Amino acid sequence: MSVLMTLAAVAVLALASFVLSRQRALASAGGNPRLMHSLPGYYGWNGAISVLAPALAALLVWLLAQPMVIEARISAALPVGMVADPAARELAMADIRRVADGLDTAVAAGALSLDQAAALTAADARATLGEVGVALGAEVSDATLSAARDYRATSAWGAALRTILVLAVAVAGLIWAVSRSHKDFRARNSVERVVLGLLIAASSIAVLTTVGIIWSMVSETFDFFSKYPAKDFFFSLTWSPNFRGGSELGILPLIWGTLYITVISMLVAVPIGLFAAIYLAEYASRRTRAWVKPLIEIIAGIPTVVFGIFALVTVGPALRDWFAEPLGLGNSGSSVMTAGIVIGILNIPFISSLSDDIINAVPQSLRDGSYGLGATRSETVKQVILPAALPGIVGAILMAASRAIGETMIVVMGAGAAAKLSLNPFEAMTTMTVKIVGQLTGDTDFASPETLVAFALGMTLFVITLCLNIFALWIVRKYREQYE
Repeated sequence: MSVLMTLAAVAVLALASFVLSRQRALASAGGNPRLMHSLPGYYGWNGAISVLAPALAALLVWLLAQPMVIEARISAALPVGMVADPAARELAMADIRRVADGLDTAVAAGALSLDQAAALTAADARATLGEVGVALGAEVSDATLSAARDYRATSAWGAALRTILVLAVAVAGLIWAVSRSHKDFRARNSVERVVLGLLIAASSIAVLTTVGIIWSMVSETFDFFSKYPAKDFFFSLTWSPNFRGGSELGILPLIWGTLYITVISMLVAVPIGLFAAIYLAEYASRRTRAWVKPLIEIIAGIPTVVFGIFALVTVGPALRDWFAEPLGLGNSGSSVMTAGIVIGILNIPFISSLSDDIINAVPQSLRDGSYGLGATRSETVKQVILPAALPGIVGAILMAASRAIGETMIVVMGAGAAAKLSLNPFEAMTTMTVKIVGQLTGDTDFASPETLVAFALGMTLFVITLCLNIFALWIVRKYREQYE
């Protein structure tokens, strides 16, 4: 029985447990819900949870453990030459899994019967499986084919035992839940404990994910600094990785490019986004606001690769033809200015939407008081509303800056990949995110400093954006209380 069929059977048992548990609890109270400790629905949900929770837990544990157990058993029976080292073992197991999946596909497609699959020779395996669309990279050895057959048989037995175990656990949960369903049973407390556990698990997943990300970054960063001097990394002015040796991995050109592009993007996004927010919140009619605000926010839904194409095809050539070449500042369409302008456009709806919400949150009493003292609308906006909303606006700007720092696709297509220190905004430069992608792609050795430097770059970028976000939250929390 497949996993989906097993899940369907468990769902049916859970539904049956819901109905039986609810009916038995009502019967124990003589059909009067007022004599029951909890509402009838709680007894039903307790029955369903008693089936689902242990059955799904058993299924999850089995699905995680079965591949490891089967591969350990199969690899133990392989010739010594196929498992001489971990890399060879993994390669051999990959071939075995591929052949086993190919046999399953051939049997399912009717190209092979079970007897033919059992009698298939290694010499004919590649051609036979190729007829049903299963591509094998090399000739199949006798040991690989034999192990693949063993793998299929063991997997089939494992699937059968898995189904029996999961259904047995589900039936036991049903019997246990129904036997406990009595009018005096505290079903509501039991259900609420389960819900509380789910909420705690959900929040723990978010926390543990963050911890896992930080740990993976920190561990690999320490590994990098054990192979490359930290002083050269943080203070060198040259970025020149070379996988053949003799690399110079100074981060300063990348930090300069990242900050330069971010500053230009904020010079574009902050005025336009803030002015748009002020107009929508204080000047626009409801009818105008109803169609202008969604149009601005459409920008946030456009994929960044589309913005990258826009930078490459439209913005870059325009800046080159209208400004760079006439002023003698360069002749490249890829530049800091190109990426900065496009990232700024990308951030406009982010700043506009947040600032709009923040301005609308300013108490109306402040506006009325200003108007009562004879101030005009513009004076009210400038002297009352903006000072009151300033902490939130600054927080939105800093969060937008964090987003600009982490942008990759637009920089790749709009700013180029040159790591250099220059004040000319019409020259090609790059950022830390682009180099992280570059160092981790392709045929790379993950033990070399040239690859591990990506984790050091990522850790540095993480610290920078974390500090910006903490600073933004600190500003919002410190000054927001003055207006509440």
